[in-house]
Amino acid sequence: MSMDFKVLAIDGGAGTGKSTTASILAERLGFLHVDTGSHYRSITRYLLDEDWDMKDIEGRLAENHMELSSIIEGRRSILAINEKIFPVASLRSKEVNEQVSEVAAFPKIREMLFDYQRGQIEVARRHGFSGLVMEGRDIGSVIFPDADLKVFLVADQRIRESRRIEDGEVDEIASRDELDSKRKVAPLKESEGSIRIDTSQLSVEEVFSVICDKIPS
Repeated sequence: MSMDFKVLAIDGGAGTGKSTTASILAERLGFLHVDTGSHYRSITRYLLDEDWDMKDIEGRLAENHMELSSIIEGRRSILAINEKIFPVASLRSKEVNEQVSEVAAFPKIREMLFDYQRGQIEVARRHGFSGLVMEGRDIGSVIFPDADLKVFLVADQRIRESRRIEDGEVDEIASRDELDSKRKVAPLKESEGSIRIDTSQLSVEEVFSVICDKIPS
């Protein structure tokens, strides 16, 4: 990666603090924040709204074109599908939570998003950001294995669940992580060369400090 432009990859399971961590890094370092989990949620929402048969996603993809583009809101890059973006509440709905891991397991879906997600570097540069912080479950292992810094966040399951409840969400964390860890394509796993941070008893400021100390100059 460029000496001036930095790419940070933040991976981990649900409720480990990926979004909070990525958001504060983007705000304080002048980076563009990309939440790839929202990409899969947006596609899931789109498929549900269009009443696609979840058992025939790849067949339908061969017949229907999805145009992916980016809308910049503050320091966040938002995925638009056919020029449409979805409200956060609809992406965090119970039906999306129940389907998103299944949708994310389809190879064609991941292939479709691979180039789009890799292309966020150019989106960030074009909009004048000094770097890119991307969060998800396969960023360090698949999307940006050459990132300037790769971070893998973990936390106690009970703490993760309580964080979800505090956010007003009902999310089957254990089952989602099991599905994402066992999928054949780009499973959730700690990538080689990443730093592991247990956020169970750390404040946001402490996590931020640990990561900043590891960013190469």
